[in-house]
Amino acid sequence: MSEKVRKHIIFYGRVQGVGFRYYSVYKSRQLGLTGWVRNLYDGTVEMEVQGEQQVIDQLIVFLQNQRFIMIEDMDIKKIPVVDDHDFYER
Repeated sequence: MSEKVRKHIIFYGRVQGVGFRYYSVYKSRQLGLTGWVRNLYDGTVEMEVQGEQQVIDQLIVFLQNQRFIMIEDMDIKKIPVVDDHDFYER
């Protein structure tokens, strides 16, 4: 089993009003990831996600492949791992 990491990600593009948060919660729970997701006032989506790096990558690929979501850019920072047990919408 690989080491857990936690990422803070800002998603840019067509990411609000297209099911982004719904799909994020659904797929993260399915993959066993923890963290949260929320819309920001500037039209971006903010996420903290924790798990194995390759599983986080699976989540991002899943989101990129959704019909109405168009991720144009991401600002990704590695942050300290925390003790959380679910993935939810904030």
